[in-house]
Amino acid sequence: MSEEIKEQKGYGKEYSEEGLWDKMKSVFKKAGIKVIYSALMLYYTYQKEDTPFWAKTTIVGALGYFISPIDAIPDITPVVGYADDMGVLIAAIAAVGAYIDKQVKLSSREKLHDWFGDFNEDELL
Repeated sequence: MSEEIKEQKGYGKEYSEEGLWDKMKSVFKKAGIKVIYSALMLYYTYQKEDTPFWAKTTIVGALGYFISPIDAIPDITPVVGYADDMGVLIAAIAAVGAYIDKQVKLSSREKLHDWFGDFNEDELL
């Protein structure tokens, strides 16, 4: 991650690749497939060399919010605990959507298959 992105304020400071993987692995069943798919798409978009700096900072902020234990609705709250996380992830996807290509979606789905096994792809965004 570039130094400029690392020095970001707010939730961007919460982001690390290790933190993201740890969070997704620990909550993937509780958070649900849509939340994890959204986070994965942002992660793989961030990894692309041609994703511009502004988009990467947007992604880091959204993923940092997802990782952070402090957010609007505590993740331990049944059912709605990940609603705010999903809202932030969707807003970031809308902002950087032009950089989410077929390869990003394919990589995200492959990781979902690793974690969830077979799933109904109609459930995704």
